[in-house]
Parts: sequence; C-alpha cells; structure tokens
Amino acid sequence: MYRLLVVDDEQKIREVIREYAEFNGYEVAEAENGMEAIGLCKLNDYDLIIMDIMMPKLDGFSACKEIKKTKEVPVIMLSARGEEYDKLFGFELGIDDYIVKPFSPKELMARINVVLTRRNSPAAASPDILKFGGLEINIPARAVTVDGEKAELTPKEYDLLFYLVHNRNIALSREKLLSDVWGYDFYGDDRTIDTHIKNLRNNLGVYRDHIVTLRGVGYKFEA
Repeated sequence: MYRLLVVDDEQKIREVIREYAEFNGYEVAEAENGMEAIGLCKLNDYDLIIMDIMMPKLDGFSACKEIKKTKEVPVIMLSARGEEYDKLFGFELGIDDYIVKPFSPKELMARINVVLTRRNSPAAASPDILKFGGLEINIPARAVTVDGEKAELTPKEYDLLFYLVHNRNIALSREKLLSDVWGYDFYGDDRTIDTHIKNLRNNLGVYRDHIVTLRGVGYKFEA
C-alpha cells in the first residue's frame, strides 16, 4: 500500500484528499504546515507528498527543498496561484506536478496514479548503468558522473536525462517530454523544457552535445 503525506493548513482540504485517497487504497498521513511535514519525513518514509505552497511557519517550496535534501520522494504541489513563475520555480525544485486550487479530487487521484506509476515502472527500476564515454548514468542510484566527478542534478533533471537516454536517437517533441516526464497537461509555453535542457547541458559539461536540439521539433539524446 502506497503511503501519502498531505500537507495543507486547511483542514477541510486535508479531509477531502484523505477521503478520496483512502477510497483509492492509499494510506494517508497529514501535516498542517511545512515544519510539521519536515519532522514527519525525518521519522517516516512516504511514497508521495501532496504539498500546499502558502502555509504558516514554513511555506511549501521551502519545506520541499529541505525534504529533498535527504529523501528522494515525488511531490505534487497545490496552490491557489497559477502564475507560470510559481510553476517553473516548483519544477526547478524537482516537484513532479503542480495543481491549481480549486481542484477536482478525482483529477488529483489520477495525477497521483500517474506519478507513482512513472516512478515505479520497470524502466525506472532498470538496474543498468549506462556509459557514454566519460558520462556514466547509474539508474538504481539515480546518480550521474562526468569523468568521474558527480554531477549535481535536480530530481527532475535526472528524470529528463533518463527519459532522453532511454529513448536515445529518437526525436522527442517538447509536448512529448512534458507529457511523459512531467505527466500532466501543460497549458503554458515551452520554456519549462528549454530551461531544464539548458541546466542539464551545463551539468553534463563536455558531454553536453549528446543532447541535440531539433529545430521546430524538440530534442534527442544522440549516442
């Protein structure tokens, strides 16, 4: 049974999410602010965190950043704000999805299922260690080294790199990358992908040219 942590300062929202999540077979824990969420994550392991942004004591972004220092756990952000800046900032932190309030509990359950399915798919659990010259990608350890030096990738940059490598030498549109890596319907522009590709290339150093830009289409990892 998957364990979810619901973090929101509004009790009614936590109750609604708990009701739907338990109906769908999930075990649910609750926290009413970011500080409480960090404390629970130090004591327990969760399969997914649903985190509100605007909360007392500690906001969701700060709590997410702190939790991800020690736990590799997927996060779905909730917010009454739908500005593109907030979404991009969240994805830079490595969140897996962003849902604007008010939201449909049924849609939230569907997105939870998408994130958990993607994280626990056979491909994601592949034991392979992939090497491209001095670039090494250790799948089970979720680690990347460049000429023996560890590359500091965010969780989402790693997800993007693994997806590109898994589909190497295949042209991938921005829409395909958003759908399969982020797992949600994106209503903004393509800057989310372009920003992550730029950061990923910087982290790959001399091996940045493995990620090829296909004008008018998207990107591909060229082996």
